[in-house]
Amino acid sequence: MAAVNGAEALVRCLIEEGVSCVFGIPGDQCGPITDAIHRMGADAGIKFVTTRHEQAAAHMADAWARVTGDPGVCLGTVGPGVANLVPGVYAAYADSVPMIVLGAQNQTWRSYPEQGSTQALDQISLMAPITKWQALVNDVRRMPQLVQTAFRAAAAGRPAPVYLDLPSNVLCDKVDIYENPILPPQRYRATAAPVADTGLVEQAADMLLEAEWPLIYTGGGILRAGAWNEVTDLAEYLSAPITTSLSGRGGIPEDHPLYLIPAPALGALKAQTTADLVLLVGGRLGDMSFWGRPPFWGEVDKQRLVQIDVEPQNIGVNRPVDLALVGDARSTLRALLEAVKKRTGPKLENPRLSEARQDQALWLAGWEEGSHSDVIPIHPLRMIREIREFFPHEAICAQDGGTTGMWIYYQHRFYSPRTHLWAADSGHLGSGVPYAIGAKMARPDLPVYCITGDGSFGFNAMEMETAKRENMPIVVIIANDCSWGMIKGGQSLFCDGRYCGVDFCDTRYDQLAEALGCYGERVTDSAQIRPALQRAVDSGLPAVLDVMVDVEVHMAPPDLAFLLGDVWMEGCDMG
Repeated sequence: MAAVNGAEALVRCLIEEGVSCVFGIPGDQCGPITDAIHRMGADAGIKFVTTRHEQAAAHMADAWARVTGDPGVCLGTVGPGVANLVPGVYAAYADSVPMIVLGAQNQTWRSYPEQGSTQALDQISLMAPITKWQALVNDVRRMPQLVQTAFRAAAAGRPAPVYLDLPSNVLCDKVDIYENPILPPQRYRATAAPVADTGLVEQAADMLLEAEWPLIYTGGGILRAGAWNEVTDLAEYLSAPITTSLSGRGGIPEDHPLYLIPAPALGALKAQTTADLVLLVGGRLGDMSFWGRPPFWGEVDKQRLVQIDVEPQNIGVNRPVDLALVGDARSTLRALLEAVKKRTGPKLENPRLSEARQDQALWLAGWEEGSHSDVIPIHPLRMIREIREFFPHEAICAQDGGTTGMWIYYQHRFYSPRTHLWAADSGHLGSGVPYAIGAKMARPDLPVYCITGDGSFGFNAMEMETAKRENMPIVVIIANDCSWGMIKGGQSLFCDGRYCGVDFCDTRYDQLAEALGCYGERVTDSAQIRPALQRAVDSGLPAVLDVMVDVEVHMAPPDLAFLLGDVWMEGCDMG
């Protein structure tokens, strides 16, 4: 008999899965878990990373998963701890990121239903809308099985967070791991990705070759599947333009000759509206993709759509398809390219591609003046250009904020897979700093920086202490306009400048960083942005650069009215 307590069995399961970081905040009910990590960590290479808020712990686990492709793990104690995980879990769920969310619970005899226990909470119901699977471990003998089921569920099909509810008495009870074995992943879940039906792959190849002007459109699914080489190879063989959703950026180098910056950039917009066939890979045509409908896409009856997705329920969402391939993006694209190669040699470049490039160049030229501006306060485009030119192409960028994110879209290009971290589908604020920390812990060999607004920075500013404690030298650049810039811009456009609840004090975020043991510097002159970045890196510390941007410019990106118009005006009389 090999008896271990439930917490030790849980940690052994995590170790078997290759987990090396668990993010969270310790608490009484989850004490057996953190103790087991501490006792077993040195030999097994697993550690517990304490954060300043559970939301940040979930964001760090999210970033870990986005960067590595493996599920991230976060932990909260009963009641408030698990409730505080919710914002970070929601952002991961919206972007299809695999995570194992662990929540300590009161004893089984005090829960479901609870009868007045302190910190009591129905945590399974709380997590149900933002996880794809949930379970209560109500007996220690089920611990290995349910942890394994959690990992299987998180990674299968469309990835997503899963939740395990862990009563404290179950964590302390003993289990025989010979009778209830802890298995390696290949013993209990599929390790080979599913390929779409061969006949349908052949049909898709015929449709691609029949098309005169095909377009490949990719979502975040190619990043989850690691399919960036396959999709690029197919595009190059067909000489087909390729563009991405905003959440799929980085999967294709944005200086690739076939790549078109996502719409509403002119090149991609024209390709989306004129292509006679669209190959959609690993994404849904949602809000940020203009629902796949005209006038930003071609007419449904004229523009054919072939969709590849690992999740059957993603097929035909918002726009009907002409052919559906249910399978992993990487393996299915590989099969599709082989089918195309059997039929023809490499295609010559379509003359329309040159037109699309010209349109893209015209769009890019519209940002040249701002990106080279020397005005004080600093033009946000100048700030973004200096940052992008300073960091190497393989550096990881965590994006956060409202209007700050729009300026990033205009000026910041991405060149390597899994280097763009953004809570795209949720629009969640406050993720940037913890994303950067989680990414740096996952990839300490790469530079990691965060571009954020001042409002967004405030959500998790104290996590700079986490970065200092864990010796994670990230660089955080704040576009400081002393306001909730996007909302202020909306009030300027739609409320005749009646500002309500949008302005902050002039806060010295650089001095806050210094107080936390980090490097801090305020930047007021655009000529000092790049030297300040160098000083931040040379410090060897986590760093905050507090960049004072032009408030009037920053709150009014060119597409703000388009982005917010239906939200502000639909059914509302603003006077």
